Amino acid sequence: MFALADCNNFFVSCERVFRPDLNGRPVIVLSNNDGCAIARSNEAKALGIKMGVPFFKIKGIVNQHNVAVFSGNHSLYGDMSRRVRMTLAEFVPHIEVYSIDEAFLDLRGMEHNDFDAMAKAISRRCLKNTGIPVSVGISHTRTLAKIASKLCKQYPKLQGGCYMHRQQDIDKVLSKFPISDVWGIGRKMLIKLHERNIYTARDYTLMQPNVVRSLFGLPGLRTWQELRGESCIDISVTNEAKQSICNSRSFMREITDVDTLSEQIANFAAMTAEKLRHQGSVCSELHVSALTNRHRENVPQSYISTIVSFTEPTNSSRVIVKAAVNALREIYIKGYGYKKAGVVATKIMPQDGFTRNLFDDNFRRTKESNLTKAMDEITTKIGSGTIRLGAQGKGRILMSNEHRSPCYTTRWEEIPVITLK
Repeated sequence: MFALADCNNFFVSCERVFRPDLNGRPVIVLSNNDGCAIARSNEAKALGIKMGVPFFKIKGIVNQHNVAVFSGNHSLYGDMSRRVRMTLAEFVPHIEVYSIDEAFLDLRGMEHNDFDAMAKAISRRCLKNTGIPVSVGISHTRTLAKIASKLCKQYPKLQGGCYMHRQQDIDKVLSKFPISDVWGIGRKMLIKLHERNIYTARDYTLMQPNVVRSLFGLPGLRTWQELRGESCIDISVTNEAKQSICNSRSFMREITDVDTLSEQIANFAAMTAEKLRHQGSVCSELHVSALTNRHRENVPQSYISTIVSFTEPTNSSRVIVKAAVNALREIYIKGYGYKKAGVVATKIMPQDGFTRNLFDDNFRRTKESNLTKAMDEITTKIGSGTIRLGAQGKGRILMSNEHRSPCYTTRWEEIPVITLK
């Protein structure tokens, strides 16, 4: 058996934890630079606000219906996600993180449990410990568990937990469940399925396996098997380390000086190094780039990029930041206003899975590793951004976030203050 714990309207729920006055009020969270809606409360959905709609197109609805608007506060969301995972770990020995708001729980070997009661207990504990409402679905496979978790959101009487195990119940649910909402069904697959009058998950399970494989390959066949109750998506497959890591942003204004742009590149590089360490990897190649605003056709355009190669793969923030900044300064062209920049780590490999250079300086490498470890430990204990390299400046990305809420749990100066009278 597998469970999926899915945080309801996660970004909105995180904002409501510290703003209970927003319960029952329409709320939306915006993407980078406050571009478009990436999270909506149920009340906002009822107003017709679609996922991904540009903010400027819905300002009329926002003003008319007093919609609360927030810029994305990913420091807060990441920390709240960590707290939810800590609660989930109280129930099972292994958690498979799927996204910031979803995690699979491996329940194999725990068949003696009352899974219906367990699903509801997990949901209650998460709400009590974190304030985040969580829907927990349990079934024979990850795909079915994901469908079960969606049922929790549709039917409040399930009390946040759904154990879907009887075949007759599964068939009934799949016969009404849109194929477009099944995990693993993409847009291209959906077109082919609709051409064959396949509109529900149940329709899909009735297809012949050889037809499924010829049309959609092994991934499509795995989804077909999962819907039929055969677990075939391995934990190691979905937890596979990324083969490239990208950190890039569009800026709230054009950057015309190399020092400011270098600070932004330094921050992207530091984020990249942190993600490498998080997945236990190193990289031997770094792509650094910046470009002007392509939407301003009346001004000169520029796209600059370069590739940095490391003699020895690394995940050191100091090494990666220094290399990225030096590379940017070499390719920078004066006289342009750069609107977007980024850093991409490629040629990624496990940090213990490569042959070291014949002339490797073990003392220097150990010293670098200890420094990086100390920085990570300080960041973990005190909060993101509390320690950084000088090249990062203030450590802030120049994005529009005028609606951002405080980082209640990750910055000392923004911890909520309660005054008792």
